[in-house]
Amino acid sequence: MNLSIGDFDYELPPGLIAQHPCTTRSGSRLLRLSGETLADHRFADLPELLSPGDLLVFNDTRVIKARLFGEKASGGRVEVLVERVLSENEALAQVRASKPPQAGSALRLAGSLEVEVLGREDEFYRLRFPGGVFDLLERHGGVPLPPYIGHSPRLEDESRYQTVYARAPGAVAAPTAGLHFDEAVLGALARRGVEFAYVTLHVGAGTFQPVRVKDLAEHRMHSERYEIPKATVEAAAATRKRGGKIVAVGTTTLRCLEASAARHGAPAAGAAETGLFITPGFTFRVADRLVTNFHLPKSTLLVLVSAFAGIEPVRRAYRHAVDQRYRFYSYGDAMLIDKMPR
Repeated sequence: MNLSIGDFDYELPPGLIAQHPCTTRSGSRLLRLSGETLADHRFADLPELLSPGDLLVFNDTRVIKARLFGEKASGGRVEVLVERVLSENEALAQVRASKPPQAGSALRLAGSLEVEVLGREDEFYRLRFPGGVFDLLERHGGVPLPPYIGHSPRLEDESRYQTVYARAPGAVAAPTAGLHFDEAVLGALARRGVEFAYVTLHVGAGTFQPVRVKDLAEHRMHSERYEIPKATVEAAAATRKRGGKIVAVGTTTLRCLEASAARHGAPAAGAAETGLFITPGFTFRVADRLVTNFHLPKSTLLVLVSAFAGIEPVRRAYRHAVDQRYRFYSYGDAMLIDKMPR
């Protein structure tokens, strides 16, 4: 299938880009897409839309305070967005400055952190921090809100741009489908007989990178590291055996499960890297349903959703969402999508 990124474009009124989270997590709206059928719900309805014996798989990554501001030794202003923590005191980061910093130079961040530039690796810089990266970011960094959110991070963002089940620090963007789950919904799902399992994929800043090529076959994804516990592999196999549905919470969870299955034939326990770009025609081996937010036009995430549910059904769903004034992107509303029959 010869597809262009232009096939995944749509018109979105700027006023529908959510700038703040819903008053309550599960108070957001939920658009259900199943084949040709669309139905409007509240996210709190999710337990009724799943069946006893289904399995929800979550990404338990934790967003770190990855954004820092400061200056170079020359006095020029600089903005740093940590992409990946490599070791106790080293990280890869995007660095925005009037002139690229040189290897061996120093950056003074957050007023007091002396960070050394070790060199450049593709579009990122390798930085050495004067102590543990995670601890220093927690004390001095800011929440890395997406570029389409117009305000500086506030106190509410520290909790609301984080899932309630976040565990493993390392993400620089939230797995936003999970932001709708609160203790009330999780409790209702458990009482319904829905089971839970977890994977870990630390979402990188590459999730916001635009597709710069017209032909989708030429696009290369940023590589991301993921880990699937043995308990999750066993839970998925047990769900299949009893005839339940495997529901991926978020595109990152879906990529974890499908990347592992593409390599091994079924999800396999362990850690690996993936640069998997899921496009229409991809064979999904694991997930039956997907919980996800509404994604940017001409983005790899919209391509993935279209591969899962079908290009035309997704186009129709997005037109409906715009017409009904759903809220879009990270702080916006959600969808529950059934996999397109093969």
